[in-house]
Amino acid sequence: MKKIYMDYAATTPAHEKVVEAMKPYFSGMYGNPSSVHSFGQEASEAVEEARGKIASLVGAGADEMYFTSGGTESDNWAVIGTACANGRKGKHIVTTPIEHHAVQDPVRHLGKSGWEISEVRVDRFGMVDPADLKKALRDDTVLVSVMHANNETGTIEPVAELSKVARSRGALFHTDAVQTAGAVETDVNSLGVDLLSISGHKLYGPKGVGALYVRKGTRIDRYMMGGGQEKGKRASTENVPGIVGFGAAAELARAEMKKRTDHLIPLRDKLIKGVLGSIDESFLNGHPVMRLPNNANFSIKYVEGESMLLNLDLMGVAASSGSACTSGSLAASHVLLSMGLPHDLAHGSLRLTLGRLTTESDIDYVLEILPGIVKKLRAMSPLYKKP
Repeated sequence: MKKIYMDYAATTPAHEKVVEAMKPYFSGMYGNPSSVHSFGQEASEAVEEARGKIASLVGAGADEMYFTSGGTESDNWAVIGTACANGRKGKHIVTTPIEHHAVQDPVRHLGKSGWEISEVRVDRFGMVDPADLKKALRDDTVLVSVMHANNETGTIEPVAELSKVARSRGALFHTDAVQTAGAVETDVNSLGVDLLSISGHKLYGPKGVGALYVRKGTRIDRYMMGGGQEKGKRASTENVPGIVGFGAAAELARAEMKKRTDHLIPLRDKLIKGVLGSIDESFLNGHPVMRLPNNANFSIKYVEGESMLLNLDLMGVAASSGSACTSGSLAASHVLLSMGLPHDLAHGSLRLTLGRLTTESDIDYVLEILPGIVKKLRAMSPLYKKP
């Protein structure tokens, strides 16, 4: 049976050059970067080289990048670390209802600890209006956190405009760029952000490693305590093989970004056109233009997303009905509900995300089998009436 992977938003396969770059650091060059001897310094040099490559991907200085265990830790640290360090200014945070749980959960945690939380609404495309953010800001607002692009719908937010509004009121601005770094132009200076989260396994690097950009001069408390690694900001011995792989992946992403985008957009557009043209009462979720090059998210009426996933998997196609962290849940997507979709459409969502290994024949196969799957599932629905 043909097997097709269309869940690149959840994770990506490590690039073969990334794997090769990592290999020596598992056994040959295994020193602890904190050690002063030659073994340790060899590892330390590799970490710093990778730091520079990742910083270059997002237009940052190497001394502004801090390694973490992944996007979740980076998001948690950005929220809690800035709140703890800047509590004297106030206890107000502004975010949106479509953020990843890695932002939502620490924000809610702070809400239970006396912080006031404001959520700025999004429109039907999942976009935040800078005017709405302006209304939500207060003199005691410490942090604004709005993701660069949504992991479910692929909508790219106007972060440069939003950060300008936030900074005009003296608030720090954090963006979760896990889906955008390496996929679209993501420059911390053009975006005007103070903190930015990225993850290795979303750009053909290894799992278990990420980074947080912290603009020089930004007050942030340490999140992991113990040793003095990462300039005293984040304790724990660095994951040297993972960091080296992350650096290699970032370097490749920067060099191949245009090539990858030129490959993905025509495939994405063919998929969107094909699904909407062959399945009645199917709808595209997210912004039609301002969206990630690889993301196609649909709602299909009278069908549950979980049923589509199981049937696609039986036919060899790996897909998702929402973010990977919640795809095991039967709850409707909080992102789609926040965009105003009714529960039945939110439950009937299907996310197909493409990658560098996706081919046109993969798209053709999905377009061949998906209408039949939907037809079969609708035949079992008491709500569906044939047109």
